[in-house]
Amino acid sequence: MQRKTPSCVVFSHGYEESDALRKLSTLAILLAATAFLAGARLPPRGPVPEPRPDAGQATSPTSPSSEVEPPAPEEVPAPQPKPDLKNPQAPVPHPPPQAAPSKPEPAEPMQGPPRPPGSPESSRPPTEEDKPPGEQTLEEQHLTIEPESDAEHAECTAALQSLGVVFKEAPRIDDGNGCGIDKPIIVSEALPGIRLKPEATIRCPAALALARWVKDSVIPAASAALPEQGRITTVNQATSYMCRLRNGAGTGKISEHARGNAIDIASFHFEKGEDVAVRSRREDSTLTGAFQRTVSAAGCLYFTTVLDPESDAAHETHFHLDVIERKGGYRYCH
Repeated sequence: MQRKTPSCVVFSHGYEESDALRKLSTLAILLAATAFLAGARLPPRGPVPEPRPDAGQATSPTSPSSEVEPPAPEEVPAPQPKPDLKNPQAPVPHPPPQAAPSKPEPAEPMQGPPRPPGSPESSRPPTEEDKPPGEQTLEEQHLTIEPESDAEHAECTAALQSLGVVFKEAPRIDDGNGCGIDKPIIVSEALPGIRLKPEATIRCPAALALARWVKDSVIPAASAALPEQGRITTVNQATSYMCRLRNGAGTGKISEHARGNAIDIASFHFEKGEDVAVRSRREDSTLTGAFQRTVSAAGCLYFTTVLDPESDAAHETHFHLDVIERKGGYRYCH
């Protein structure tokens, strides 16, 4: 009998052979891929990214123009090429220096230190606006006459009449540059029986302060200190209205004499004895010295400014009395 080979054995042998071929093919592919990857390397220069768009040029249509613009983004540096590893001695290239952004020109000329002497602008003479008030002449100050209320003037003149002051109305005075009186009066008697010599052209408020000072302070002080000389008959004045600056200077503030607010008293005349002249009496221990110091101090009760011979050289022969109005009712008495 012949021995037969089972068919299943032939099939199994063919399957094992096919599986071995597949494994050999896979192994060959892996070996080829490994060899390919081992020979590959990175390129010497990588791709350079494009510069970032300027954010300052792009504006949002909904952003208001008054808002503050955001700061411009910093520039992104470009990557540098990788150094050649095969030649370690080769120098590494440095990036080129970036140019500094140009400084924008200012829209207007900037303020700087004053120009040196001799420059065209510094050599020009100062204008009226450049001068401080203390260095301006009367013409440069462009002053005007202060208006007076009709009602206040009528009330003031009524008070003068009740005290017995002898005066008359005068036409408006306008000497230019702020010198003048809107409603001047001419006073001939400071009080009944007491002449004002010479007549004084002043504003009514100054005449009223003078009358009250003589009535309430000068006459009682004279009666107490100098009774043997009798009553006061004349008040001698040195200056009333006059268009000028203070102390007759060429520059500075306008004098209250130029506005009719001031009067200068030089001496007092009595029925008997000598006149009492206004002079420096700080060290005068007589009753005459006491009389002058008393009426000088009392003047600040009626006038807003009192300057006597102890003030300065410009007033060593008279009292300066004025009714200038200051803030807060401040008074200056010396």
